[in-house]
Amino acid sequence: MGNGEKDKPRVRDMPPPRETPSAIGGVLPRILAWPYRIALAGLYRAGFRPWHLTLASLATNVGIGILLLEDYRLVPGLLLLPAGLFDVFDGGLARLRGEDSRLGAFIDSVSDRLSDVIVFGCLFWSLSGQGRGAAAVLALVTLGISLGVSHIRAEAESVGVSLSEGFFQRLERYVALTIGLCVPGMLLPALAILVALGGVTLLQRVWSGWRQIARA
Repeated sequence: MGNGEKDKPRVRDMPPPRETPSAIGGVLPRILAWPYRIALAGLYRAGFRPWHLTLASLATNVGIGILLLEDYRLVPGLLLLPAGLFDVFDGGLARLRGEDSRLGAFIDSVSDRLSDVIVFGCLFWSLSGQGRGAAAVLALVTLGISLGVSHIRAEAESVGVSLSEGFFQRLERYVALTIGLCVPGMLLPALAILVALGGVTLLQRVWSGWRQIARA
């Protein structure tokens, strides 16, 4: 066996997916630990770099936005799955290759926020054009909450406070929106859930940041 084969990581040596303190972020990684390891090993051996996946996620979300503006629902809903997977694997691949850095984290965060603006902004525009005012407002509020949750975390980290908790985070938003777009009649309820539980997460972040800063 050559040195190149020896240097290739084995599936069982792959790091597990990161767990997050959210509704399904602590359970789903345990259930999908081995599929995650297999896919991560495949991406590594295929020569992908973390920034490839970050750009792929952003490009997929741009495509989703264009389809939403054309009033498609099922196809963009299905495309949220690969977009979310690219977003999950870029961090894992960066850690595996030893390429995780503050610059990479910054680029990934900016890409995530751009993706949120594109998807929910285009959904708002599409729903407004269809005269679905309530759903359009909920899509816009969801976007505001998503950006607010991210901004609170960034502001907390700027003063040395780490914020990762939140009942309803990015993974949960992807799942809820996928269901809303793919299942007929579920978009309005899904957006209502996004607003309600996203608002809870926003308050969680504010309260946690307040307590940690006050304690410090």
